[in-house]
Amino acid sequence: MSELGTPRSADDAVTELYAVHWGPLVRLAWLLLHDAGEAEEVVQDAFVALHGHWSGLRDRAAATAYLRRSVLNGARSALRHRGVEERWAASVRGGSEDPSARTAPSAEDSAVAGLSREALLSALARLPVRQREVLLLRYYLDLGEAQIAEALDISAGSVKTHASRGLAALRTGREWA
Repeated sequence: MSELGTPRSADDAVTELYAVHWGPLVRLAWLLLHDAGEAEEVVQDAFVALHGHWSGLRDRAAATAYLRRSVLNGARSALRHRGVEERWAASVRGGSEDPSARTAPSAEDSAVAGLSREALLSALARLPVRQREVLLLRYYLDLGEAQIAEALDISAGSVKTHASRGLAALRTGREWA
């Protein structure tokens, strides 16, 4: 039995999950990616994958955890791709193929720059990936250690370690500079 009842089909199940989890998953992806369009795309891909694999899902009660893991993996992949793009852009900077010569900051980037939370977002972005993911899952989605461990496919002890180290870095201001 799933957390939302026992839907008859993949369409019904994914529709119910979408209604409940779309917003929080997009916000989680945005916190990792800082790009609204990319965050929505990552979450949409997770729902499409879940729908495609619904009949093979062994434990349908784990669908929410599957979605979280898919969003985290999708965000990691998007960040890796962004790194490749940034290295390419740096290699052509100042040349005829320089992308900054043709584009302006996005509306989302401009809006985020003015937020009073900019320092916190910046500090979170400088944390190692696992620490940032653990802290976002814990304090943004309010997940427990076991849920975080399942979403990240790590042990509960690792969750505690990453959370402790991430919070310590934020408290000491090492990441605020």
